[in-house]
Amino acid sequence: MRTKGTAAELEARRRLAVALLSDGKTIVDVVAALGVSQSSVKRWKRAVREGGMEALAARPHPGPTPRLDADQKAQLVKLLLDGPLAAGYLTDLWTCARVKEMIVRHFGVAYHDCHVWRLLRQLKWTPQKPRRRALERDEAAIERWRTRDWPRIKKERRAAS
Repeated sequence: MRTKGTAAELEARRRLAVALLSDGKTIVDVVAALGVSQSSVKRWKRAVREGGMEALAARPHPGPTPRLDADQKAQLVKLLLDGPLAAGYLTDLWTCARVKEMIVRHFGVAYHDCHVWRLLRQLKWTPQKPRRRALERDEAAIERWRTRDWPRIKKERRAAS
């Protein structure tokens, strides 16, 4: 399991451990001070001995490079905030398939629907369920019923009991 922290933070911790060792601290002291394992401190010490301080530098993460860079992801968020209607869809509901089509249209990058879901979660977008409301809904009539008819019905019901 990968240790928590950014690559820069982990590199700083490795460099601090080696600095403490070079100041005369023992491996046990470094382990206690930094909360790391003894084997890690020994590995860092050996790496510096064999490759110098450059051996402690952070390495790029393995795996493929992301197909959308940070700027494109920011553009995607703006497009999502504009809404599906602005993107040319008939309803105001984003689906993974629609987001996938929009990514292909704007950025020329094809993703699987499941990966679009992961991408949306990474961008802090969560699934939302729209309220179901009738197109014929009349807010004025509802308010009239709530303020005039419902109190009358309640009174009649209490009087009958």
